[in-house]
Amino acid sequence: MGKLGVIIVAAGKGSRMGTAESKQYLQLGQKPILVHTLQLFQNIHEVDEIILVVGADDVSRCNGYVTNYALTKVTCVLAGGAERQDSVRQGLQALQEGTQWVLVHDGVRPFVRKEHMFECLAKAQEIGAAVLAVPVKDTIKVVDAADKRIQSTPDRRSLWAIQTPQAFRLSLLQEAHEKAQQDQFMGTDDASLVERLGAAVYVVEGDYYNIKITTPEDLPWAEWILHNVRGEA
Repeated sequence: MGKLGVIIVAAGKGSRMGTAESKQYLQLGQKPILVHTLQLFQNIHEVDEIILVVGADDVSRCNGYVTNYALTKVTCVLAGGAERQDSVRQGLQALQEGTQWVLVHDGVRPFVRKEHMFECLAKAQEIGAAVLAVPVKDTIKVVDAADKRIQSTPDRRSLWAIQTPQAFRLSLLQEAHEKAQQDQFMGTDDASLVERLGAAVYVVEGDYYNIKITTPEDLPWAEWILHNVRGEA
């Protein structure tokens, strides 16, 4: 398969959570949200290394997590860039020589299922790039930003909500980031950068429990998933 690296991006401040503490460091059960995410990948045998990208003020704290929770696969804790895309690019540069495949994952998605991660990785190994996603449940409207008038209603069958991890051949994602930097293009996710190269990116269906903990409403839902779906005390 070749060496597999994981980049965990957790440099955001999370202003939508409305807390003084950044969302990735809030407690979920007995541990910070970020630690749940790191332990998930720590316990996957096929993962060779984890690069953790965090805010500059949080590097010391996260190095403490690495020690205290025996996160032996975390080879580097980096201070992130101005934007998420900058942080991922820095993470790519820190991967060990010989790495062929990379997963990019949000630090506040602690509930991705291992089998879905493996399916996503397998699809990337087949065609170069794949992302986890779920079909959109709600009707989606395209709305004028100024006066809130509905402009169109896309066919819901073609709409998917994109999650992480996103899996790539490392050389392909590196090329996509280099091109984006040259063009001063800022994408919404890593897959969008690969799409700009004209490369195919495929969707692998995940599940709705793989939530991104972003707003206060997500916290009780996350606690429920932790206890009732993941079975943690």
